[in-house]
Amino acid sequence: MDISLNLNPDIERGLLAKAQSKGISLSEFVEEIVIREARNFEKSSDRTGQELLDIGARVRGLLTDEEVDSLFARNSLLNPTVDLS
Repeated sequence: MDISLNLNPDIERGLLAKAQSKGISLSEFVEEIVIREARNFEKSSDRTGQELLDIGARVRGLLTDEEVDSLFARNSLLNPTVDLS
């Protein structure tokens, strides 16, 4: 999957500095962050809503609203809407 990010210049500089200190590109460093967060999320089945909000706060600004909507859009085949009326 390809994702475009519009980073705040200060955040970009900070991430770039960390990536350079590790001897890797910015895109490789951001990929490491995403993979680490995904693994951390998968490790715990006891996640609370607040923990999910905290994770989201860490990556706020890395994705556009449209990209977030696309990632978390309901798949009607996997998660059908159930009418309980």
